[in-house]
Amino acid sequence: MNPHVIITNMKKRYTGVSGTINALMPIQASDLEIGFVGEDLPGAQLAKAQHPQNFHYLSVWQAIALSRQKLPDGRHRIWHVRRDPEMMLVIFLRDVLRFPIKLVFTSAAKHRHSWFPRWLISKMDGVIATTPEAASFVPNTTKVVFHGASLERFTPPENKSIAWQRTGLPGKLGIGLFGRIRPTKGTDIFVDAMIKVLPDYPDFTAIITGQALAAEDNYKQTMDEKIRAAGLAERIVFLGNLAADQIPIWYQNVAIMVACPRYEPFGITPLEAMASGCAVVASRTGAFEYIVQPGQTGELAPTGDVDALAVAVKKLMSDTRTIEHMGRAGRARVTAEFSIEKEAQGIADVYRTVLQAE
Repeated sequence: MNPHVIITNMKKRYTGVSGTINALMPIQASDLEIGFVGEDLPGAQLAKAQHPQNFHYLSVWQAIALSRQKLPDGRHRIWHVRRDPEMMLVIFLRDVLRFPIKLVFTSAAKHRHSWFPRWLISKMDGVIATTPEAASFVPNTTKVVFHGASLERFTPPENKSIAWQRTGLPGKLGIGLFGRIRPTKGTDIFVDAMIKVLPDYPDFTAIITGQALAAEDNYKQTMDEKIRAAGLAERIVFLGNLAADQIPIWYQNVAIMVACPRYEPFGITPLEAMASGCAVVASRTGAFEYIVQPGQTGELAPTGDVDALAVAVKKLMSDTRTIEHMGRAGRARVTAEFSIEKEAQGIADVYRTVLQAE
């Protein structure tokens, strides 16, 4: 066992970073020998099942012990980290204990980091930025690599209307919001927009997936009260935190997916929705302006603007043929530009660049 790359996921809660690692590992393990350290993920289990010779679960101490020496062919081992504590660990290993390792970090933040994360990032041998904006805040960016979606996990149904019927919810077509329930994700913006548009479109029902933490109880309660006051309790439905295997099914169930966060470093949900044949309405944040092509795969609306979001959603709801066309175009766009395989290839390019610089 001599993993070429050690990938870390040292955070208990499942986050967007966890989701990225989860999607990438089965693809990366097809070409690289991977050591995985941290909280287990379904993607790690899949990588182990598909590529048992290339994928290895490691404890932190096992990974550290392996990293004391170079690979048998003389190359440095790469640690790919994505969080500040992970950067602190690997910098200590390389610079204090003098381990022969190379360090790669992925940066998604679209703001200037505070001094300590900036210092940590400056110590990396390779930095991957997920958007050009993220790269502008990291002067030592090696390459911009957009996130991608799995075209195997996220697939369109034969017919969105038929898929919706299996939900047992009212109406003929669904509109979905996916992700955590909290103000930064714009859940309230979505609810307010749906309260405006749904009375005029009785064939549509809205669903909201994701977990609301205890700190957001009042936030969710306020939305529940608004929904009941509007008489839409049966047509704006909170599904709660879905199991991982249920998320692709709900993308199939809805015809329109909305992503309206107030702030988003990247935002993978529109890609997953487009891969699933959904038309997408998104706010102008994250990487959404790179992903969504207005008039072709969906529509864009100003961030935080309920009225503009309602107008954009109505534009799609008024023509089901447009929804179908955009869904097909979205799938084609993800296939061509934003597949998980393309993301894995971009990361592999960074690994090669880092090793060539030895």
